[in-house]
Amino acid sequence: MNAKEIYKIWAPLNSPWYPWVRPLLFIEIDKVSSKLNHPVSPIHYNLDKGTAIFIDLPGSDAILEGLALALKNIRPIPLYNGTLAQENAMALVDNHSIQETLRWATDILKTIQISDPATPAFLLDTNRLVRHKMSPAVFDNSWDLYDQDIPSADFFLKQGITKIWVRSDKIHRDLAKIFYKFQKKGIAIYLHDGLNEPKLMNIPKPPKKDKFH
Repeated sequence: MNAKEIYKIWAPLNSPWYPWVRPLLFIEIDKVSSKLNHPVSPIHYNLDKGTAIFIDLPGSDAILEGLALALKNIRPIPLYNGTLAQENAMALVDNHSIQETLRWATDILKTIQISDPATPAFLLDTNRLVRHKMSPAVFDNSWDLYDQDIPSADFFLKQGITKIWVRSDKIHRDLAKIFYKFQKKGIAIYLHDGLNEPKLMNIPKPPKKDKFH
């Protein structure tokens, strides 16, 4: 498969969620080895048709959980928007390993039948928010999620989505900024640890200025 074919497996045109698959890590992904051996463990929670999920876990973990959800007819949507470091350079975020896992996961995803209107699972790397530098030579490829990077609250509502679960240890600051506005539109936000019942959150109004920007 070439890079475009790989991208289309993750972003099929018949899915209403395909425009939000971030293309950055799919550039030249066909040149990346797919010979990994990640375990895909079954998950023990279910999503109803009115619930979308944002899987915000470190590194490639969200991809593995996204594959497990794909087996339950949930559409994984990669939101990884960080750049790769140049060869022999050190970067803050290891996007290369995420790209490798995406390539490996493609061979599994293409065998799974997911319906066109399937509920979405948006995949994120918690490490995107790293902001420290060990040296001036370190490439800062950290990144934040912004409103335009995901569907709007109105689009979610139009698709029948009235609840969003955040699968993480907490709702990180970039998501909190976005989901504060979603709350005001009537979308309920829940925090989910993957084991216990999701907890309904009341996200406070974010500060006007972020200390990292």
